[in-house]
Amino acid sequence: MAQLFAPGADALYRLALMTGLACLVAVPVVAAGIVRSSYVTGVGIAPAQPVPFSHKHHAGELGIDCRYCHTGVERLATAGIPPTHTCMTCHSQIWTGSDMLKPVRESYDEKKPLRWVRLNRLPDYVYYNHSVHVTKGIGCSTCHGDVTSMQMTYRANAFEMQFCLDCHRAPEKYVREPDQVWNMTWTPPADQATRGPELVARNHIRGGARLTECGICHR
Repeated sequence: MAQLFAPGADALYRLALMTGLACLVAVPVVAAGIVRSSYVTGVGIAPAQPVPFSHKHHAGELGIDCRYCHTGVERLATAGIPPTHTCMTCHSQIWTGSDMLKPVRESYDEKKPLRWVRLNRLPDYVYYNHSVHVTKGIGCSTCHGDVTSMQMTYRANAFEMQFCLDCHRAPEKYVREPDQVWNMTWTPPADQATRGPELVARNHIRGGARLTECGICHR
């Protein structure tokens, strides 16, 4: 009787089967890694901007308050990008001939805004309000990292849903005293376990299941 399969066919079949199973396992793992990579999320990457603005120099070394440029952060949903005339309040007096600042001067003279590359963007189906967070005691660095150490500004967090839920489920771990909201190097004090719940109560932060309801962020 003639043999239908070559002697090595069984080994080839097993190899093909194992390869297929390995691919079934590997593809989701690789895909998840790509989705969470800096290439996709932009975390840690400082894109080229129309002007190489340094938060380290302005906010860190010079100590310029966040609210001087991001004027809407305590009142509005968006923190806001400073208009060119905010830059020129200083740069009409200093570094007036700098080639690096030529785009700023041209923007001011021509009354055309600078086109900054946005770093932090949430999906359209997510509602976020800066004013609610900072007035309740959530500091800038919790989301944006220590921008006072960033020579060129980059995205510090991917803002995946889990990131927001961690805070919404336990706001007492992150809430700060009002004078520490703008402190970019803040770390929870030794008595945060006691102070946190007190601040949550004082700031009327609705904890528990209320902060994790879908409608809080998805409206």
